[in-house]
Order: sequence, then C-alpha cells, then structure tokens
Amino acid sequence: MGYPGKNRKMYERPRTPWQAERIAGEVEVVKAFGLRNKRELWKAQAVLRKYRQASRKMLAAVSVGQAPPEAEAILNRLKRLGMLKEEGDLDAILSLKVNDVLERRLQTQVYRQGLANSLKQSRQFIVHGHIQVSGRRVDVPGFLVKRGEEMSIDYYMGSPMAQEGHPERATRTARVGGA
Repeated sequence: MGYPGKNRKMYERPRTPWQAERIAGEVEVVKAFGLRNKRELWKAQAVLRKYRQASRKMLAAVSVGQAPPEAEAILNRLKRLGMLKEEGDLDAILSLKVNDVLERRLQTQVYRQGLANSLKQSRQFIVHGHIQVSGRRVDVPGFLVKRGEEMSIDYYMGSPMAQEGHPERATRTARVGGA
C-alpha cells in the first residue's frame, strides 16, 4: 500500500465532467503537447492554480498594507523556472496560462530543441532514459526545466542515442514554440 503520508493527489478533476467545449479544448492541448492523458494536463492546471491563488492572497495583503515575505520567494521560483519574465510581478502571475507551464516540461523542451522528431518520441526518449539535464539522467517527462538548464539538455552519455550514427537520433534543429 505504501506510506500513507505520501498519498496525495497532485491534481483535481473538473467539477462538471461532461462539457463538450471544455473536453474539446483539453483534447487539443493534450495533442499539442504530447501528453499521455488529461491527468497530466490537470496536474499542470493545479500547479498554475496554486501559484495564482497565492498571488491573489498576497495582492490582497499588499492592498491592506502588509507586504508578505513569501511574495518574493514565489516570484523568484517562477522566474527561475522560466514561467515569468525577469521584470514580472504578482500581477503577471495572474496572467499566466496553462501553456506556460506545459512549455517548461522536459518533454516539450526536448522536442523544441530538436533532440526528437515528435513530442511522442521525446516522451519515449525521456522514459527510456536517453535524456540528461545538467549531466543527470532524467526519466520524468513532466520534469520542469529551469531557465538555466535549457541549454544543458542532451542525450545521456551512457545511452546508445549519444552516438552520432544512431538511426533514431534526430538532426538537432530547434523548433519554435507556441502550441
């Protein structure tokens, strides 16, 4: 069964399960980012929801006159992850979209940097252990890549994909984002 203290859902299902336009929108996002299922989308939405909630609370506290110390920590974390620009503030957090979170996933970054021919192939490379970030093998497609680590994504040295002549290895051409 596992340790009961660690059993936590990282996402929340939609309150109304059968809305045709929401379902169609979710399917488009799942296809655009090569997600395995909607649960991964819901996890990204939960991450965004957490930051937006904290931002709203801190904006309310600032308007009352109290400047919470956590505001700077959240801003620094989002800037380090690359979801927020360097000049971003608490208001900018409220304008973030779920696509901003999904763009920072390792799966998307591997595809955008041209290490894989498709989003599905990038997911496969990551899960099979062919990708490294900053010299460490990462096998989680949902790993959020920090801003400084983007250029350190490469094939894992112990992997057969690291050899230049491997038939599945993609020619490294960067792809422009925006899904």
